[in-house]
Amino acid sequence: MSAETTGGVAGGRGAPVGVVLVSHSGPVAESVAAMAAGLAGGGDTAPVAAAGGTPDGGLGTSAELIVKAARTVDRGAGVAILVDLGSAVLTVKSLVAEGDELPAGARLVDAPFVEGAVAAVVTASSGADLDAVAAAAGEAYGYRKE
Repeated sequence: MSAETTGGVAGGRGAPVGVVLVSHSGPVAESVAAMAAGLAGGGDTAPVAAAGGTPDGGLGTSAELIVKAARTVDRGAGVAILVDLGSAVLTVKSLVAEGDELPAGARLVDAPFVEGAVAAVVTASSGADLDAVAAAAGEAYGYRKE
């Protein structure tokens, strides 16, 4: 899933919220995107894109890849951007603050990367708005594993 998994919105509702997953590793971002889309049930899955690593395939964070991914999944309902750590957070914060490269309504979501990604894509696929998608992803901090 080097670019995007597309779909509509369950029940024929309006445009879906897009989800971008930013990791320092391209394979990690792509794998989490594939898992989240798969767990969302296929069919009418909200658009999700991976923005991992650097343009040359190395480890790191690329504003260029993040912007491209956000534009790819933008359907007009907002874009939830989840990040793994460190410079990914700083890069997305900078892009959001600049306000001219990301689509309108793009938002950095404070959530755990894997669990938050699944919650975001599942919630977006149900037709929820950006606030609900961000809330569902953030609630993943509370998932207990014991």
